[in-house]
Amino acid sequence: MLKPKQQGKRLPPGPWKLPLIGNMHQLLGSMPHQTLASLAHKHGPLIHLKTGAVSNIVLSSPQLAKEALKTKDINFASRPAILASKIMSYDSTNIVFSQYGSYWRHLRKICVTELLSVNRSPINLSKKIFSLTYGVTSRAAFSGISKDLEAFISIITQVSKLSGKFTIADMYPSLKLLELLSGRPKFEKLHKEADRILEDIITEHKERRKILDDSSGEEVKDLVDILLDLQENCELEFPLSVDNIKAIILDMFSAGSETSSVTVEWTMAELLKNPRIMEKAKNEVRQAFDGRGNVDEAGIRAIGKDPKHWNDADMFYPERFLENSIDFKGTDFRYIPFGAGRRICPGISFALGNIELPIAQLLFHFDWKLPNGMKPEDLDMTEALGLSIRRKHELFAVPVAYHPRVE
Repeated sequence: MLKPKQQGKRLPPGPWKLPLIGNMHQLLGSMPHQTLASLAHKHGPLIHLKTGAVSNIVLSSPQLAKEALKTKDINFASRPAILASKIMSYDSTNIVFSQYGSYWRHLRKICVTELLSVNRSPINLSKKIFSLTYGVTSRAAFSGISKDLEAFISIITQVSKLSGKFTIADMYPSLKLLELLSGRPKFEKLHKEADRILEDIITEHKERRKILDDSSGEEVKDLVDILLDLQENCELEFPLSVDNIKAIILDMFSAGSETSSVTVEWTMAELLKNPRIMEKAKNEVRQAFDGRGNVDEAGIRAIGKDPKHWNDADMFYPERFLENSIDFKGTDFRYIPFGAGRRICPGISFALGNIELPIAQLLFHFDWKLPNGMKPEDLDMTEALGLSIRRKHELFAVPVAYHPRVE
């Protein structure tokens, strides 16, 4: 997104723009990410789009991604404060949307050190994928599952759906009146509900800490405890307010759980739709699984769809990652599921465990079938727009317990 002072400079080519709304008429469909791919195919890997009063430059090639996210990433390290983040994330003071600088680096360092490292990734398996991943994050960050977990999942799901849509207030940021027409009342209601839950989590931790202090008991500290310690005892360059702590907790749930849940869900859907790959994946997992949860990572990856860089780009073909050594941690710009540059996702290690181990467990312990005699080709793979591209319809499958044959 371009700043106003940059808009007078020479801009890349792009599709024809209408007065006032620019290219919004082309992007307001149900699948704007697919529209962007089509526009890039027609106009090239560097295009200019106008959404209301805001100019946007869209990059869609590995070379340009490397230029933006590595060579000149300091120029692209900040993110626009959209309406959803301003309301839900305590005036964009979370890690995801706070402006690049010392404050953002400070928050990132805290979370990478205290939660997102490999050593703080306990795994809790459950029957439901979303409850599983949110439960894992809850246990890692708060030492247990909040009584309001299901309500919190519902809030984050609603925010994801609303935030993924084009918001007219974000297209004309100087016209504050448009916020009322762009879902501000709904965001504020969701924020109030989320804030109550976050306040309860912090209050419970403070009460527990007081009891432990009075009894001189041993305390196993989680992320909230560490944030409270930093708030109370350290002279930080950027003192943490209660709202700052709430924004970080919200990040851990939304960014740390939503994306992992969606990835696991899509992976299982693709495997059910492709029985050949399902069978191969199960065999490989059962051969590689060593009883401690370690499993060959190959094949459990999202798939890029640019035919210039991938053969059979629209096919679910995870073997491509066995045939090609591809780095997914921000150095190979054909494939950057975690982003790249300064704003690369800080939770890569946490996410890998939260994605790979559930899939490995599901494939190791069960054979999976579609219900009611449904054929794989009939499985609906329609997408739903949101911050993460989820399935439009819930995935139903029949688990059949796997009993290994005793030789």
